[in-house]
Amino acid sequence: MYLHFEDEEKCFLLISTTYALCMAPVALCMEELIPSNDRKFYVYSILIRTALVVSTLLVGLSIPFFGLVMSLIGSLLTMFVTLIMPCACFLSIRRGRVSRFQIAFCITIMTVGIVASVIGSYSAISEIIESLRG
Repeated sequence: MYLHFEDEEKCFLLISTTYALCMAPVALCMEELIPSNDRKFYVYSILIRTALVVSTLLVGLSIPFFGLVMSLIGSLLTMFVTLIMPCACFLSIRRGRVSRFQIAFCITIMTVGIVASVIGSYSAISEIIESLRG
């Protein structure tokens, strides 16, 4: 199965948007260290964001199997943060005031998250092992 040119553009757009959303809080925290009344604030802001992108590039190029390691981390943490943790927190906060349907629904979502995390982690680990072998 090959990606068409339009699919590659969509994939690049998705990755670049996600990267920008993840790096924006880091850049903003670093920019808070600069006084906002400094007339070179925008220059420093551009330099900070450029340094973040270059440092990310260098880390990605210097670590072997970086994509596979990120796939493993993503499969573990993404499911935990997006599916398992919100349901667990909901059940913990609303303890005693939830219906059986809500409990069953949350347990179903958590189960799907755990299964997806296990499958994704297994896939990433097997690809890492396969890459190490040859």
